[in-house]
Amino acid sequence: MNAFKSNIYKYLGGTCQYLIPLYQRTYSWEREQCARLWSDIVNLHTTQREGHFVGSIVRIDEDSAAGSTLAMIIDGQQRLTTLTLLLVALRDYAATHSDCGVNPNKITDTLLLNQYETGNAKYKLLLTQSDRDALIKKIEGAPISDTLKSRVLDNYGFFSGQIGKGEIAPSDLYDAIGKLQIVDIVLDRQYDDPQAIFESLNSTGMDLKDSDLIRNHLLMGLDSATQTDVYNNIWRPTELLFDYEHQSELLDNFFRDYLTMKLGRIPRKNEVYKEFRAYHNGSGLTIRDLCQDIYSFAKHYSDMYFVRSGDAVLKSLYGDMKAIRMEVAYPFLLKAHDDCDKGLITIEELREILRLCVSYVLRRAVCDIPTNSLNKTFATMKNDIRQFDYLNSVKTFFILLDSYKGFPNDKRFLDTFLTRDIYHFLQVSVSHRAFKEQNTERLMLESIDSICKVINCKVDDILDFVPDHHSAEGCGWIKNT
Repeated sequence: MNAFKSNIYKYLGGTCQYLIPLYQRTYSWEREQCARLWSDIVNLHTTQREGHFVGSIVRIDEDSAAGSTLAMIIDGQQRLTTLTLLLVALRDYAATHSDCGVNPNKITDTLLLNQYETGNAKYKLLLTQSDRDALIKKIEGAPISDTLKSRVLDNYGFFSGQIGKGEIAPSDLYDAIGKLQIVDIVLDRQYDDPQAIFESLNSTGMDLKDSDLIRNHLLMGLDSATQTDVYNNIWRPTELLFDYEHQSELLDNFFRDYLTMKLGRIPRKNEVYKEFRAYHNGSGLTIRDLCQDIYSFAKHYSDMYFVRSGDAVLKSLYGDMKAIRMEVAYPFLLKAHDDCDKGLITIEELREILRLCVSYVLRRAVCDIPTNSLNKTFATMKNDIRQFDYLNSVKTFFILLDSYKGFPNDKRFLDTFLTRDIYHFLQVSVSHRAFKEQNTERLMLESIDSICKVINCKVDDILDFVPDHHSAEGCGWIKNT
């Protein structure tokens, strides 16, 4: 390992190309981190300090086919990408403000491109596939589709806006960026363990998500050709199953539920990655087979979460699950879906199992039974399932539950339902998710509809509809009768 003090212009000014390996997480800095960097740069200029340390960048150098140095970034891609976006934004501003004191061609030719290379080799920084196209289009000034989503675009927009405000003159901004200092750490493959160093470096600061560490664990050790194949054909399609805005959070939740389903117990939140490594080492699966298994379960998980299915009945049941926030049942339902794929149960039996689980969770919620036992209930449920009598064993499982975990019978459920303020109960129960989705009324109606399905009645049998003349859409309010 060798370490050198450098500044960002010296670092980017050579002929090296910096490549973000496929196993690295996508660019994840948000506006908060960009705003902090911007504030540091402005402050650096204001105080007239000679320099400001922004962290280390760890790389492994390899010889490219063209003879230039190809640097694989092990740590530091967030800082390097963000600084590159700031330079692109400054260049673009200078290109339309010729009197600002900044030469846009100099930025392009010395800090963004290797002039004498062709194809992808000409770009100083080459991101992973999901972000690569966005950065290249910004560097080239090419049109960008409205459908392209990337934090690369979001943060470029932030820096463009900050430069346009005139808080700091463009020429002063250019000088201040040049004062940003890094420690350039070059690893030796013969003596250094890149994976161990990667995990150690990311144990502090802006922690990697469990899904980032898992991706790194699975892909880093593969040879280049296999790594590219597995990433493009299995891992990336897995990531694309999840919503862009909350991708990391949802993937982390998925991996915890995946492990719960596999292990029959709930891993601690701070030990998911550790538990995954142990599971992988004991599974006997190749990395390709494990990634394929993950994809299969991720497909079921995302279908349930986002209410997606070509089967109308399943889609309706997924909607009921979402309305009553039934993610607690996902570990068992992942197994049930997989068993259906394997032919152990029919699609009709899968539907019935989902109905039973919806009824169980909904009845307990309406009866105001504490939910702290539900995680363990669904985590261990698979241990009581008899493959030869699958559906009946699910029913038996619910019947034989201890009293505090029990399945509320019709009398208890109806008695509670008729006396409880259901409307305000639903207002509270859906408020958190409704805040995110900004459609509280729709969620409440979905929840009410789910209840009615359980007790086999229509919404207007239990609720009055009162027109709301103040609504722009002419919608009404539901209230208890």
